[in-house]
Amino acid sequence: MRRFRAFTALLLAAPLALGALAGPASAKSRIKDIVEFEGVRENMLVGYGIVVGLNGTGDALRNAPFTKQSLEAMLERLGVNTRDAQLNTKNVAAVMVTAKLPPFAAPGSQIDVSVSALGDAKSLQGGSLLVTPLLGADGRAYAVAQGTVQTGAISASGASGSSISKGVPTAGRIAGGASVELETGFQLANMGQMRLTLRNPDFTTARRIADAVNARFPGSAVAENPTIVSLRPASGDLISFMAQVENLAVEPDAPAKVVIDEVAGVIVMGEAVRVSTVAIQQGNLTITVREQPGVSQPAPFARTGETAVVPQTDIEVDEERGRQFLTVGSGASLATLVSGLNALGVTPRDMISILQTIRAAGALQAEIEVM
Repeated sequence: MRRFRAFTALLLAAPLALGALAGPASAKSRIKDIVEFEGVRENMLVGYGIVVGLNGTGDALRNAPFTKQSLEAMLERLGVNTRDAQLNTKNVAAVMVTAKLPPFAAPGSQIDVSVSALGDAKSLQGGSLLVTPLLGADGRAYAVAQGTVQTGAISASGASGSSISKGVPTAGRIAGGASVELETGFQLANMGQMRLTLRNPDFTTARRIADAVNARFPGSAVAENPTIVSLRPASGDLISFMAQVENLAVEPDAPAKVVIDEVAGVIVMGEAVRVSTVAIQQGNLTITVREQPGVSQPAPFARTGETAVVPQTDIEVDEERGRQFLTVGSGASLATLVSGLNALGVTPRDMISILQTIRAAGALQAEIEVM
């Protein structure tokens, strides 16, 4: 059986409209929730280490020469010479260790680390990470990691070759597995100004932030561009100044945008999306083709002819009826548009096609972003 589905969306100018819904109440957010503060950020750390104590699930040393070299180098530092020996253990695995250094982390504080297998290890469950320096982008060691790896995964196999696994056994975490050894050296208290970076750059939002700060601390904020707002403390105490600024309420603005994920069939529309006067009709046309073999054979006692298989084709056309035009008035809100499309009973896939067709007709006053 083969099925064909045809989608039709007709766009016509129409004077009628669905009832427009009242606009939603404004929602304010704290400044700290919509901006990033200059210098107050995490720093990425990375290191190369060895996990030992695995139950035969580590790297095959023949296939992972870096694991063998690392094991030999580690044993040499401990006074054991294995250069001329044939190592054949499967209880060791080479891993990459990553972590995030929190802002203003002091030496001695603990941070979590992630451990991921680098070679052909089957599982890191139950293994112990040996002392591993964690380096920053400048090549300096800011932390040292060590501890037992917890994967939270299950992996088992039988002698016949059957296996079962749940989760990812070749990656795990060590809670509090790294100790901070070096500070980043960023001195916030000595800064003469603080720059705020908007997570969603916008002229209106930047202007509102500056106005809110200046209303509380006159002359202390300047919106440099849609992304940056510069602050100068009214007093010499920057920490106290920022503690008050970050809790000020601001109503952020956002552009009209429709984000479409065609793979997952997900549509996200902002409240600023508006539609001009438009009429929409959506229908489904299903064509079903059935082919069944039939037998053709000569009449009884016939001297000529032969039996043959003859295909018999049956075609049915099913067109969904009874749906009327959906008419959306000029300046209709997001709620009106969604309610009308839901009234048509369209699927997310069809809704994507409808929105793209409305935009092509110039009736959708929003930007469409396809992921």
